[in-house]
Amino acid sequence: MKAYLFTGQGSQYIGMSQKLVDTYPQAHEFFELANNILGYDILDLILNGSEEDIKRTEYSQPAVFLHSVVTAKVINDFKPEMVAGHSLGELSALVAARVLSFGDGVKLVDVRARAMQEACDAIDSTMAAVMGGEDEMIEEVCKEAKGIVVPANYNMPGQLVISGTREAIKEVEPILIERGARRLIELKVAGAFHSPLMQLAREKFAQAVAETTFKAPVCPVYQNVSAKGETEPELIRQNIIEQLTSPVYWSQSIKQMHQDGAQEFIEIGPKSVLSNMVNKILDRQMASALQ
Repeated sequence: MKAYLFTGQGSQYIGMSQKLVDTYPQAHEFFELANNILGYDILDLILNGSEEDIKRTEYSQPAVFLHSVVTAKVINDFKPEMVAGHSLGELSALVAARVLSFGDGVKLVDVRARAMQEACDAIDSTMAAVMGGEDEMIEEVCKEAKGIVVPANYNMPGQLVISGTREAIKEVEPILIERGARRLIELKVAGAFHSPLMQLAREKFAQAVAETTFKAPVCPVYQNVSAKGETEPELIRQNIIEQLTSPVYWSQSIKQMHQDGAQEFIEIGPKSVLSNMVNKILDRQMASALQ
């Protein structure tokens, strides 16, 4: 079985969709539709904007979403038997699996991005990849912390991302090193995604999701919060809301997809971050990137 994976925020870069629009002229139609919904020229920002702009959550999320979704729309042999997306990428997966229409997907990613940017601006927060150390140890250190810090992304063996206030992450860093982690790498993100600090964003996003039509997918959608292939529209709806304040169980999702029959993983997105993760999670070369 063939599984398609959709990239999350952080893989964006200026010029990333140039090859896409040059190779597939019909891609321009989707970007034009997105421009009308967003109220600004997203393709121009992707191709000619500043690095500072494209790093902002309110722009980076729509940019990565559109690059991925438009790619899936224009390639000839896109026939997914399973889909999954990392964080933001889950919205891309929902459009690819026809749970959401293209237009509704653009509207939701815009609401999500703006709400998350607002939540990030409200408090000094960040995320950090903990390199090395057992998941259970990292979870325990987070529970013991005085400040707000939680496990956020279970990316692959030996890499768990934590999320919280900058102060709390500084608090737990020496404890994590003492208990077996090699080092912490602060991520270049606007704030503490997949943590309680995204509650305000979750509430705003939930309102938009409630007003959106969710249809049955053409294939199972392996969602971040459950690591299971979901097909029931109302459960998918609730899971995409819960995702904003819950961990991304990515490693667990990939293992479950493989257990359920996935023999080939194809990443759709600007870079090959997820395919590299898959090959490490499964300890074999099973993934490639379609950029």
